[in-house]
Amino acid sequence: MNAEKYPPNIGADDRVILFDGVCKLCNAWCQFIIKYDKQQHFKLCSVQSPEGQQILAHFNLATVHFDTMLYVEGNHYFDKSDAFLHVISKLGFPWRLLSVGKIIPKRIRNWLYDRIAFNRYALFGQYDTCQLPNSESDHRFLSAKEHSSR
Repeated sequence: MNAEKYPPNIGADDRVILFDGVCKLCNAWCQFIIKYDKQQHFKLCSVQSPEGQQILAHFNLATVHFDTMLYVEGNHYFDKSDAFLHVISKLGFPWRLLSVGKIIPKRIRNWLYDRIAFNRYALFGQYDTCQLPNSESDHRFLSAKEHSSR
């Protein structure tokens, strides 16, 4: 495949989770991924970062207001409940058992997802600025530098 079809900073085998960097729930999700993604399948990327903004623009998605987590695998993206289920299905036991949620109709799954997403700041709070990765987890975050040689 032509590399130009891939979002900036993402290659054919990359799996990237884009998240709202000021959302406390989203940051907790990232900590969960760092802890339980033992095979390190995923890179993380804040939608507010330059890399996140470029990926959103590549897919013609909003770059200012964020209502969903996005999961990018190569040149495809998934959002809302599909993103969650794709990610959870790649984690180890027992987490991957949650992917049985695919049997729930997508319309219902996304309605439930939206209820949480639209109220996440009120329910869980938000930071004033994006939280930066610490030195122990920095390698888990997408960086334009790592792809500059591609």
